[in-house]
Amino acid sequence: MTTISPKLRQFQASLPEWGAILFGMLVLFVPTLYDLMTGLWAKEEQAHGPIILALSLWLLARRWSEMRAKSAAPRHCGWGWPVLAAALLFYVVGRAIKIAPLEIGSFILLMAAILLLKYGVDGLKLQWFPFFFMLFMIPLPGPLVAAVTLPMKQAVSYVAEHLLFLFDYPVARSGVTLQIGQYQLLVADACAGLQTLLTLEALGLFYLNVVRHTSAFRNIALALLIVPISFTANVIRVCVLTLVTYYLGDAAGQGFLHGFAGMVLFLSALTLILGVDTLLQFIVNFGGRKAAPPHRSGNAA
Repeated sequence: MTTISPKLRQFQASLPEWGAILFGMLVLFVPTLYDLMTGLWAKEEQAHGPIILALSLWLLARRWSEMRAKSAAPRHCGWGWPVLAAALLFYVVGRAIKIAPLEIGSFILLMAAILLLKYGVDGLKLQWFPFFFMLFMIPLPGPLVAAVTLPMKQAVSYVAEHLLFLFDYPVARSGVTLQIGQYQLLVADACAGLQTLLTLEALGLFYLNVVRHTSAFRNIALALLIVPISFTANVIRVCVLTLVTYYLGDAAGQGFLHGFAGMVLFLSALTLILGVDTLLQFIVNFGGRKAAPPHRSGNAA
């Protein structure tokens, strides 16, 4: 006679209820996801969307057992119903007139409503970060992006020009256009725009949430340093793209831009985050050793 494990028995008991919920969400949002994957998320400046979604779902699943354990006798929250109604309204309006921020926002609100109805405010509090993290999927208004992106591109272009000139490369700049040798490169929005900065900010916040340092100084310092780290990663990306074009030609530069530039950006940012975090760990450890009282050996006179 085979015995069923408690976890499997629990899964079988919850399957009818959660199966219906998951089926309803799939019916609503599979068309939305298809449109995003073939439209908005297919563009380079919004390519982080599916990555943010996958990481957010992983973060939710990571603490799901803990949430269930702390909500053995869940207190359902009545606020879940108005949140659910708002989510459905956002979905209908966004789907009808093709407003991506409303459609994406409706997905976040719907999941929050389900947690409120199933596990109450305590369950949602425990899972607050995945929902905050999903906000990075929502595209910002075009006028705001345009207003902030131009100064950022100019700053990245300025630093890249002076850095390459420092190493004796024949580089000049006019606005956001870099001239190196016989080639001209326009620093595009995807190379140094607001969305790119927000993507790297999301990467840094995800790292902070996963490692969960006990040192408040280390957490706060790393969170504040994510902005200059993101800027530096963008400068590295532009410099690498410029050097690829200079040495291998415009065709190689364009191929690199569409194939590997994003990878260089994320690897640069991740390397810088790990390096800065290691330095902060050294500072915290050094400060702890310095503040520790000296150890006395031997008997007192």
